[in-house]
Amino acid sequence: MADVVESVRVEIAFAGGPILAANVPSAGADALEHALASGAQGTHQLDTDDGRAAIVLGCVASLTPFACASRVAFGLYAPPSGVTSRCDRV
Repeated sequence: MADVVESVRVEIAFAGGPILAANVPSAGADALEHALASGAQGTHQLDTDDGRAAIVLGCVASLTPFACASRVAFGLYAPPSGVTSRCDRV
């Protein structure tokens, strides 16, 4: 049986305004957070569901991780009243 890799959704805001939102392995999000907290310079390779991204650490303004619950739905999905996202901020 294949190992299931836990993933987390992150939003990375860069100086100047652009934001990258991606699903990444939890270990990848932790490694990026550690690199930012330690004041590392240069780039950080981040594997996402869409491929690999090179993050320029000096340009990151903020990192926001989200804990996403897996949901299986059949038919049309309508979130409960007042809910705008299926992810909750950590």
